[in-house]
Amino acid sequence: MNVAVACDHGGFPLKEAVLEAVRAAGHTPLDLGTDSPTSTDYPDYATRVAAAIRAGQAERGILMCGSGVGICIAANKHKGIYAAICHDTYSAHQGVEHDKMNVLCLGGRIIGTELAKELVRAFLGAHYSGEERFERRFQKTAAVEQEK
Repeated sequence: MNVAVACDHGGFPLKEAVLEAVRAAGHTPLDLGTDSPTSTDYPDYATRVAAAIRAGQAERGILMCGSGVGICIAANKHKGIYAAICHDTYSAHQGVEHDKMNVLCLGGRIIGTELAKELVRAFLGAHYSGEERFERRFQKTAAVEQEK
């Protein structure tokens, strides 16, 4: 699977570990920046990942900023993007299995590189269950996008 990865300066300390974890899980990372710790704007990177997913260049995405909050909010403004901050492995896989989460958001000032790697493994190893109750809930959530 192709995985779009991007961060602002606050998430930059996790970036190499995340790219490494994507590769180690047998997937291909699509590095969409930033390439330095110089101050940047997180919405730009959320837009890059969303565009890659919507264009079919990536099936999932991983975004990082200082807390994970700003980049998560920005990502969720894009149609077809279901992003969540996960700083525990249960949420990282359960969000995919039950909620069709397609973007994992991490806080570079909140977690360390080893936990980030574990979260990436949990996220990328999960698959949507498709159970009727989860699909019903997902369809209700997706319908909200159509109201915009």
